[in-house]
Amino acid sequence: GYAAGEMKHGPIALIDENPWVIVVATHSDTYEKMISNIQEIKARGGMITAIISSGDTKIKKLNLYRYIEVPKVPEVFSPFLVAIPLQLIAYCVAKEFGAEIDQPRNLAKSVTVE
Repeated sequence: GYAAGEMKHGPIALIDENPWVIVVATHSDTYEKMISNIQEIKARGGMITAIISSGDTKIKKLNLYRYIEVPKVPEVFSPFLVAIPLQLIAYCVAKEFGAEIDQPRNLAKSVTVE
């Protein structure tokens, strides 16, 4: 993931019609910058799924690939709500690619003895 302000410093060069881009664009201090990033990604042909606040018509007007709405809450709570769809997407993508979801490689049990 990249912060909204970092998109123009390299990652935008990777965008063409192939990558699937997930954008977190809930109402926050970076909302307008995220809209600008979405427009740039879209102009390069990127397929965008946006995680947005409920009732966000401004981003829906951009006609993106998919939208995932989370309840509109104070900004301090937003990361907790956004994490849920991101984790579900990661789970589904890993499962689709045949990854060992329940037994990841290099996982070591840790035991602390006092």
